[in-house]
Amino acid sequence: MTKPVNRLLVVGLGLIGGSVALAARQRGLCDSVWGVSRSAATLDKAEARGAVDRCFATLEEAAGQLREGDLVIICVPTLTLSAVLQRLQPQLDSGVTITDAASVKGSVVEAAISCYGEMPPQFVPGHPIAGSESSGMDAADEGLFDDHRVILTPLPETGAAHLRRVTQLWQGVGACITQMPVAEHDEILAATSHLPHLLAFALVDTLAGMRENKEIFRYAAGGFRDFTRIAASDPVMWRDITLANANAILGVLEKYSRDIDELKRAITSRNSEHLMGVFTRAREARNHFTAQLEKRAYMNDQLQTGETICYQTSPGGSMQGQVRVPGDKSISHRAIMLGSLAVGVTQVHGFLEGEDSLATLQAFRDLGVVIEGPRDGEVVIHGVGLAGLRPPPGPLYLGNSGTSMRLLAGLLAGQAFDVELLGDESLSKRPMGRVVEPLRQMGADIQSEADGVPPLRIKGSAPLQGIHYTLPVASAQVKSCVLLAGLYARGTTSVAEPAPTR
Repeated sequence: MTKPVNRLLVVGLGLIGGSVALAARQRGLCDSVWGVSRSAATLDKAEARGAVDRCFATLEEAAGQLREGDLVIICVPTLTLSAVLQRLQPQLDSGVTITDAASVKGSVVEAAISCYGEMPPQFVPGHPIAGSESSGMDAADEGLFDDHRVILTPLPETGAAHLRRVTQLWQGVGACITQMPVAEHDEILAATSHLPHLLAFALVDTLAGMRENKEIFRYAAGGFRDFTRIAASDPVMWRDITLANANAILGVLEKYSRDIDELKRAITSRNSEHLMGVFTRAREARNHFTAQLEKRAYMNDQLQTGETICYQTSPGGSMQGQVRVPGDKSISHRAIMLGSLAVGVTQVHGFLEGEDSLATLQAFRDLGVVIEGPRDGEVVIHGVGLAGLRPPPGPLYLGNSGTSMRLLAGLLAGQAFDVELLGDESLSKRPMGRVVEPLRQMGADIQSEADGVPPLRIKGSAPLQGIHYTLPVASAQVKSCVLLAGLYARGTTSVAEPAPTR
């Protein structure tokens, strides 16, 4: 098997650099691993742990020996990276690949352009989403990157061979590779990594400054320890990350500050509905996105794939008791929709807690509706009125529910905001032309894929006009879609069907 790298030079043998060196050497991903560190003690530890074949005290000595097919990975604090590039640039042949592990990519690209005068084709910006609150060569772990994501942010100038070499190295140490633009990376990481670290540092700093700080930390529960664990991270590293990604962090911090102000006002005014909305949306959003990322259903299947349960019955005595029949799926969908569009609180009993119904429920949470439950078939919907739905934060994911997609297409066709409806692999193959066609007749701006399948993209603010629509075939979903759109249309909307449906 061809090794992806001839010689690997790791600049900075901390947690990330040391782990890359260990994994590359132990998994045979290169002919040899070289390490550079300003600390002689760190070099000794790297040699003792078998992370490197050779150690160098100076960057120039190591870089001057590299040739085409070799790779340099820079694992130093973000604001130090520019100085490292300045020292590397005169030493490296253009055939030597360069990559990095910095948490901010915009400042790295700026540093590379400043050093080379343009973005060098040999530079592939990268960021492993792995780590811990521990740091240094002592914390290095050969399996650190297994099943963790590495984001690469190549630019148009990036050479294909260099990108391939970096990709193969990260795959070799067990990582999953994602590519995205530089700006998108920095915005996402500001929200998902940099802000949480700032909040953890700030909270611990605040509590440490309180008079009863010892007692506060003595009686802190598991939730506090879990959240503030990252406040034990390297302060120098996080100072550099914060300054390097300041604009993106300030943007998400500003939105978070506004939400905190709203939360303070709700607590002061004892606005229980606002508090319930925040807590419900947060809990369900976390469950929702976790299920999406893990490609799981909303509900946990009780049976594993291929598992069979056999029941054997024999005659017995009489039985007495009460049985609750599962709710109706079609009515459960519509109960959530109509309750959300109503003014005031709607209580639903007998809601079917099935996969498709839960997809509709989550969609309306994403549209700004506060929904409590479901708990044993009980759902409480805090309706927002016909004009009260809000733009969702992203596409509405509807799992495998065709009913959700077809009914929501009608309801959302008359809103003032744009929205995209998408589903899982199975739903993405199901035809949606039966609802797209009548909605277009009403004036909706709605697009599907070329063969009429999802995702559906609906442009807001398109004025709808009532129509009389004759269903080609009996369909409760198409009928409901048209009638829901009719709520937002001028004039009368009516439907004729060849056979009775719900």
